[in-house]
Parts: sequence; C-alpha cells; structure tokens
Amino acid sequence: MAQNLRKTERGRVYFIGAGPGDPDLLTVRGARILGEADRIVFAGSLVPEEALHDLNSRGLWVDSAALTREQIIGHLLEGVANNEIVVRLASGDPSIFGAMAEMTTELDLRGIPWEVVPGVSSVFAAAAALRMELTLPEVSQTVILTRTAGRTPMPAGEEIEALAAHGATLVIFLSIDRIEELAAQLLTVRDPATPAAVVARASWDNEVVCRGTLATIAGEVRKARIMRQALLILGEALDPERRKKARSRLYAADFTHGFREGNVPDPPRS
Repeated sequence: MAQNLRKTERGRVYFIGAGPGDPDLLTVRGARILGEADRIVFAGSLVPEEALHDLNSRGLWVDSAALTREQIIGHLLEGVANNEIVVRLASGDPSIFGAMAEMTTELDLRGIPWEVVPGVSSVFAAAAALRMELTLPEVSQTVILTRTAGRTPMPAGEEIEALAAHGATLVIFLSIDRIEELAAQLLTVRDPATPAAVVARASWDNEVVCRGTLATIAGEVRKARIMRQALLILGEALDPERRKKARSRLYAADFTHGFREGNVPDPPRS
C-alpha cells in the first residue's frame, strides 16, 4: 500500500458517497475501501449495485431500500461485532439529505469508530449535464440547496418562498413529484421568465434533461414523465446570454494577485 493512503480498519463503519450514479464518479478512496469491505449496506433504489459489484464480489451486499432505520443500524452493528470492514454506501454525498446523523449518533453511543468518504453530489452531476456553472460573476454568487416540505416538515424560516426570494441560484431536491405545487410557490416571489431546468438521474445512462422557465418547467417535466430521482435548478445563472458575458475578475488582464501582475487593460466584453 502506498504510504500516502490511509489504512482501512476493521471494526469501523465507512459512510461512502457513491456519487450520482455513474460508477466512474466514485472517488478513488471510496472505490478502494469498497473493494476491501466485508459488508456493504447500500441504498438499492439509488445506488447502481450491478455497476459497483465488480469492485467487490466477495463481500456481503445488503440492500437497505426496504429496511427501517433500526434494521440498517442493526446490520452496521453486526458487521462491527464481527470485526468486519463495514460500508454504508449512500447515493451522492452523505452530507446532503443522507440521513447519516441518525446512524452516526447510534454508533457514537456505542463507542464505534466511523468515517465519512465524500462523494459527488447529484447537484454537480446535474450542473455538468446542463454544462453550466451554478455561480456567475455579477449574476449569482450564492447557491441554496434545499427541498420542499413533505413528510419531513421544513424548519421555520426555511420555507421555499423565503429561500427563493434571495434571488440566488436555487437547487431543489426531493420535490419533483410535486412540481406544479412547487412552481406555484416559486412564482409568488420569482419572475415567471426565470430560467429553470430539471435533471433526472443525472449521470445515469437514462439521464433526462428538461429546460424551460419557471412558468413552463412543470409542463416540460410532465411531458417527460419525470416523477422521481430529479432535481430542479432555478436562476439567472442558467441564462446562456448571461453566461456569455460573465467575466471573473481573478483572470482579468488588469487584475493583480499573488501569482501575476496585472498590467494590461482588460478587453471589453463582447
């Protein structure tokens, strides 16, 4: 093993972000630990098991799609009790809507060591599919990641209208099945012409992209028959004309910083 790679430890739980779906987007560290694991508890409805199974064909794969929280934790504890290398394989990145805290709390209560291996979130895979930046100079320098209230209510002050009113780039997870209701809420605070896009199953072979405006996106989603595993991106950063004109001061010819002396007038914007 190379000296710069941390040793994988038995009796420890690794929360690994599997990425958005394309197995090539699993991190090198995630793939290495997954290959060494004795037990992999994975979200079968979201993680492409068949694509990742080649990394580890000897370990025990446990699909958690139909399991309760207690049953999932039970599998993690059983693996630790057997001195196994245990992986909880989550979609995207475990830190975004990953339901990780409720599991790590139980591990902490028992003094069981655990570690997080970050993954590529679907928000970044969606931006890649749209060939866009989520931020643009002088257009939007803030990105809000959120969801709408469903069976899990939103905390006070995090209502979708309050967040949308900021005018920032808005990325909304776990809400596409209520797209008409969501669009109606957003229309109370954002211009109907605001650029919008929905990406379903970002990076998968059956990825679907819908583009439109806040006024039209619900209809585009219904025409595409998208009901789940999708997110909505809303904001002026999606506007292709604004993207053409956006210029970063960091790379401006007249901008001086620690690695370059700015001594040439910045060319005018086209």
